[in-house]
Amino acid sequence: MSAAQFAPRARRDLLAALRWIAKDNPAAARALRDAVARAAENIFAHPEIGPHRPEFAAPPYRFLSLTGFPYLVIYTPEHNPPLILRILHAARDLPDILQP
Repeated sequence: MSAAQFAPRARRDLLAALRWIAKDNPAAARALRDAVARAAENIFAHPEIGPHRPEFAAPPYRFLSLTGFPYLVIYTPEHNPPLILRILHAARDLPDILQP
């Protein structure tokens, strides 16, 4: 199955989260990796799936919550395939991190 592409920053975000989680719970890290892979497939199949969240970042950015995890996949459907820009913990200061 095809999937959205990952920007280098999104890959670094994911690797950092996986390393952090794996220190205490390797199974949870694998589950997060799998959830992100499924999200990338869903974004590819349905680029408009995630809502706009203008309180965090202006369109065209969209946000997809990962079920069972406190992480957001931030992407733009304006690329072909869609491009995942960041993967961030929802408790972070998103407006500050995502400002241009």
